Amino acid sequence: MFPLTVENKHVAQLLLSTGTCPRCIFRFCGVDFHAPYKLPYKELLNELQKFLETEKDELISEVPNPPPKKIRLQELEDGIDGMDNLSQNGEGKILIIEDGSIASKNSNLNVCNVCLGILQDFCEKEFIKKVCQKVEASGFEFTNLVLSISFPPQLSVREHAAWLLVKQEMGKQSLSLERNDTVQLKEAYKWITHPLFSEELGVPIDGKSLFEVSVVFAHPETVEDCHFLRAICPDCFKPAKNKQSVFTRMAVMKALNKIKEEDFRKQFPCPPNSPKAVCSVVEIECAHGAVFVAGRYNKYSRNLPQTPWIIDGERKLDSSVEELISDHLLTVFKAESFNFSSSGREDVDVRTLGNGRPFAIELVNPHRVHFTSQEIKELQQKINNSSNKIQVRDLQLVTREAIGHMKEGEEEKTKTYSALIWTNKAIQRKDIEFLDDIKDLKIDQKTPLRVLHRRPLAVRTRIIHSMETHYVDEHHFRLYLKTQAGTYIKEFVHGDFGRTKPNICSLMDVTADILELDVESVDVDWPPALDD
Repeated sequence: MFPLTVENKHVAQLLLSTGTCPRCIFRFCGVDFHAPYKLPYKELLNELQKFLETEKDELISEVPNPPPKKIRLQELEDGIDGMDNLSQNGEGKILIIEDGSIASKNSNLNVCNVCLGILQDFCEKEFIKKVCQKVEASGFEFTNLVLSISFPPQLSVREHAAWLLVKQEMGKQSLSLERNDTVQLKEAYKWITHPLFSEELGVPIDGKSLFEVSVVFAHPETVEDCHFLRAICPDCFKPAKNKQSVFTRMAVMKALNKIKEEDFRKQFPCPPNSPKAVCSVVEIECAHGAVFVAGRYNKYSRNLPQTPWIIDGERKLDSSVEELISDHLLTVFKAESFNFSSSGREDVDVRTLGNGRPFAIELVNPHRVHFTSQEIKELQQKINNSSNKIQVRDLQLVTREAIGHMKEGEEEKTKTYSALIWTNKAIQRKDIEFLDDIKDLKIDQKTPLRVLHRRPLAVRTRIIHSMETHYVDEHHFRLYLKTQAGTYIKEFVHGDFGRTKPNICSLMDVTADILELDVESVDVDWPPALDD
């Protein structure tokens, strides 16, 4: 059933005569059900022409200075007998054929003056297949997708002009047309293409999919269509660092909402001029949202930083915990890059023992995303076999939201350490026993000198929950500490030139330093422990 009614006939006739395609005519006539848009373009055009067929006398009465009944096409193109008045740019003129039917110079697959060919050439199966071929060749693994379409911003200007034209015409019939009474171009495009993409690729279109297919259109011929808006609404077009042009779709829409109708009509033709060429596709890109892998790591080396150690552009050590884990993940997930985070960090000369330290890795634009639990176990084993400096456990895929658990209440979590301490004075067992009785000792730590280059200067209060001493010899003892997360243990021992108060030196009235430090446990219950 043809979607237009007699009430739409005059508007449809006007739009077709000025170079508007059938699908855009449907949009401005408020056709909001999908089926008509999905018909093949040529079939739509034929149906529309049948709908608009009129007796010659009826049609002629609509045309000022009516020409003879038979008009040669060449004469029409030359604009004789006053026919130029039907279009501002001399295109889109009505053809009156011998049998009285209506056609348009633009109706024979000429470029639509509103959508610039988007709803003509780029809705057909041939174009959809070309895009899908690129998607399949991209090497991404996906079970659904989201389609992201970027139209040239000047399309919004042309839509506005066409809306004003139709609004004016309907006003003559005492009818109104609000902007939201028309179907947006992007909506119509989705109605037509989504089923075609889904059928061709064999997966559903899902707005929440992590796999995105992006198609970007451009139309250089009409790129200056929206430039007049900047002169009238300069506040809408402010340069942005990450934008190549100030004429973004959002900026143009903001200006169109602001500009007065009479000012718009003075600056831009209503109806819009017909272009010579259709839009071009400047980009078809596939991208997959990040996936996240979490686990816990043990670090057994006292010569391994957590992240690459680079000073003034010079690398100090060959590897890092981050790289020993992430290099394997990048390869297996076929990701472009990664971001590493963890629950705290240890110094290069500090080991992490016990159950290890929780970590998470964001894998950016991965091409492979589906793994069985057995494959993840094998990946963990591969990491562990590759180095004796680290070991990984509880490796698993997690959501972005779950990573928040690693950071939640980080300051309130506790960590347990083991430190080998040296004193300048000879000590007896009795000289250190009093430390065992100290509970919940509050200390103030000014940002340590050694990290001042990367952390802001501040005084942070931390709590030493408990201490336990093991006497070694007259100049050494081992100290086990349970502390609030974020405590600088080395500074608590040697005092950092008085920047941490109190400290082991002040408590024992000695000069003390730390020789070895191990993290025995990080009390964060995440990620969930897995069975071996």
